[in-house]
Order: sequence, then C-alpha cells, then structure tokens
Amino acid sequence: MLETKRLVMRPFEEKDLQDFHEYAKDPKVGPPAGWKTHATLEESKDILGNFMAGDEVFALVEKASGKVVGSLGLHEDRKREYKGAKMVGYVLSSRYWGKGYMPEALEGLLAYAFETLQLNLVSAYHYPFNVQSQRVLEKAGFHFEGVLRACSILVDGEIVDDRCYSMKREEYFNIREALLEQKDPSL
Repeated sequence: MLETKRLVMRPFEEKDLQDFHEYAKDPKVGPPAGWKTHATLEESKDILGNFMAGDEVFALVEKASGKVVGSLGLHEDRKREYKGAKMVGYVLSSRYWGKGYMPEALEGLLAYAFETLQLNLVSAYHYPFNVQSQRVLEKAGFHFEGVLRACSILVDGEIVDDRCYSMKREEYFNIREALLEQKDPSL
C-alpha cells in the first residue's frame, strides 16, 4: 500500500467493483487512455479480476470518502527491453479531474518505483489528443522524448501517434532534492 496526503494506492478488491465500473463506463475516461468504455458490470468484473490476479495495478482511493476514483500502475514497457524500466499507466474518474489527484498519485508511485523497486527509468506514453495526460506528466517532471509516429491502434481502429516521456532515476532524486530544499532552505 502506498499513501499520499489525500490518496491511498492499494491492490484492487472485489468490493471495488461498483466504483471501478462507475468510472470505467464513462466515455470520457477509457478511450483517451486506449481502452474501450465498459458496457456492462460483468465486463468490469472480468477486468477487475485480472487486476486482482496481477500485481501491476493499484486502486486509487480517496482518503476522505474511501471511494476508488481511479487506478495507476507500473507495467512492462514493450518499447524498452530491459528489466530496470517500467511504464506507468493511469486513469482517473472524470468527476475528480482538475483536483491535482493524478500528479499527487504519480508522485507517490514514482517514489515507490525509484526508492523501493530501484528502477532505472519510468516511461509514459499518451496520445496527442490527451492534453490532460501531457499536463500530468509535465507537472511530475517527466522529460518529453519525442513522438513515435503511427504507433498505436485505438479501439475504433484509428492509428495514432504516441507521445513519449520518461524519467530517469537520477532525475527523480534531483527533483526530490530540489523540492525538499524549497520546503526547508536550511537543508
């Protein structure tokens, strides 16, 4: 389990099905992240079962309400072929957009990735039309690497570019150190 000021990131549980389905059926949520909107509760239940069987995806729980408001995880990066790199993926209920939850969650996940898992690099990708995801990555300190043209196929069959970002281990610690110095200049 990981914790930030307002969020808890923990493995998904069966009791999360209604919250998960609530945001997974929202057409504003899935397609920008590359997956189709969930049509039925049963479809959400099957995918939730996959999350629970694996160890890559965390439920993003708002502390104040106890509600699952999204998910995030570290996955194999099929574009990088070494074990010291993982790709971050994330999604947030549209009801919680604009509150700074995803940058906060990503900060917690990066601490876990670099401090606990000792990763060398964390990558992230988004489609050109997903400007919200771009803002999240930029706020978190990821570096824009470039564009892989005609790289991904959307659920409707359209072929689109991937905008590529990454953060190296030393960059994470430099950002962390700079933030600590801002909070307490005597460090």
